[in-house]
Amino acid sequence: MRGAMKMKIGIDKIGFFTPHLYVDMAKLAQARNEDPNKYLIGIGQNKMAVIPPTQDAVTLAANAAAKVLTVEDKEAIDLVIVATESGVDNSKSTAAYVSELLGLSHEIRTIELKQACYAATAGLQLAKGHIALAPDKKALVIGSDIARYGLKTPGEPTQGGGAVAMLVSKDPKLVTLEAESAYYAKDVMDFWRPLSQTEAKVDGKFSANIYLEFFEKVYQDYLAKTGLKLTDFSALLFHLPYTKQGLKGLRKALEGVDPTVASHYYNEFEASRKYNMATGNLYTGSLYLSLLSLLENTDTLKAGDRLGLFSYGSGAQGEFFSGRLQPNYKEALTYQTSEMLEMRAEVSVAEYEQIFSAILTDDHDRKLDISKDPAQFVLAGIKDFKRQYLKK
Repeated sequence: MRGAMKMKIGIDKIGFFTPHLYVDMAKLAQARNEDPNKYLIGIGQNKMAVIPPTQDAVTLAANAAAKVLTVEDKEAIDLVIVATESGVDNSKSTAAYVSELLGLSHEIRTIELKQACYAATAGLQLAKGHIALAPDKKALVIGSDIARYGLKTPGEPTQGGGAVAMLVSKDPKLVTLEAESAYYAKDVMDFWRPLSQTEAKVDGKFSANIYLEFFEKVYQDYLAKTGLKLTDFSALLFHLPYTKQGLKGLRKALEGVDPTVASHYYNEFEASRKYNMATGNLYTGSLYLSLLSLLENTDTLKAGDRLGLFSYGSGAQGEFFSGRLQPNYKEALTYQTSEMLEMRAEVSVAEYEQIFSAILTDDHDRKLDISKDPAQFVLAGIKDFKRQYLKK
């Protein structure tokens, strides 16, 4: 047990995937007769990922993981956890599909976790415990989601989608996870999606307030548990359903702080929300896209710096935990994200609406045109209630 306690366990690699299409938020605002600054500044979003019918939670997850896994990684993985609130089956786990698509060993555990946007953090903590018991193995944790609220609804500008895959191992190259965390749960109806619905239901203002309430609760609990203070963190990271919400959380943490000190945290926050601003809401993956964005865009963080992370899932669950940056962490990054985001094609608002309404349902057979989807893994259709996945 002493060896397990001293062992460094954390995130060895991070891979991110979002589809090849986006809609411009200023143009969406104009189409909805809104001031563009309501979306660009008030919500903090510039672009929103558009998810074609040929992508779902399974393919998003597989595409994200494939970006970073080597043959050696695949041989060492014996646990796959996919966190999603966009699952494709009420029984079979998304992880089972993903593991097969990636060509992983059959001597493996595959599970799916659900608790709104929080579940990937639960997966990360489970994976940490698994590696403590099996240090020669690796775990794959993926947050994969498609955020849908419906066309012309108040939640529409906070849609998006994609997946973040994290390889968890001992002696990680990126971030070690520290032992302490603070968590809090409460039965709250701020956001939900009935089983009969393809779009989520949300009480927007209530949800935003609950998010901040939970942040203050777990952040203060964490400080009390550990004896740490704000300046022991080099950056604070947030779940970003839209990036302005994370900024509100950061402002809570910086109340009464000297402006010179506060400016450092604001600068790191800007680095952390760069990719989210161009993608939109990833639900379970949002916090970890924020982490990836920080690691790839910061100019000031160094090995040994402590990062504070706030995870939140409506319904509601919150957790605050921390990690330490590892030596040469910059060299372990792929830096594929900016290029992938820049290579996407813009669709008009009318095209986005058409794509949004073309969602695949499981009530009848359907074949999809995969020729326009450049992704490695695609959904080709459905036959006899079975989703047809392909690797190109």
